[in-house]
Amino acid sequence: MTTVTIYHNPRCSKSRQTLQLLEQQGASIEIVEYLKTPLTVSQLATLVKQLGMVSARELIRSKEAIYQELNLAAETNEQALLEAMVAHPKLIERPIVVRAEQARLGRPPEAVLELLA
Repeated sequence: MTTVTIYHNPRCSKSRQTLQLLEQQGASIEIVEYLKTPLTVSQLATLVKQLGMVSARELIRSKEAIYQELNLAAETNEQALLEAMVAHPKLIERPIVVRAEQARLGRPPEAVLELLA
């Protein structure tokens, strides 16, 4: 059985759809509600790499009000971006699904299916 971890926000429709899709595929799922169990800078940096992203900026929800309040559009320091996401987990794009050393963003939810292949 395939075991995956989903960084999940139950209030997010895409996150709920992705979780449902994983359940339908019969995956063994570890659910991490990252708003209740915040990630560390190290964990986020690892996720950025596993997602194949060049910068933590790619994982930030730039439409969140806190993004504007913190003036993150002008921030160029990777560490500062990661620290902002740790302090304000609403900034983290979701859902993120991880299997072994690979991760996918569930946007659209079907994008995570390649992890199960």
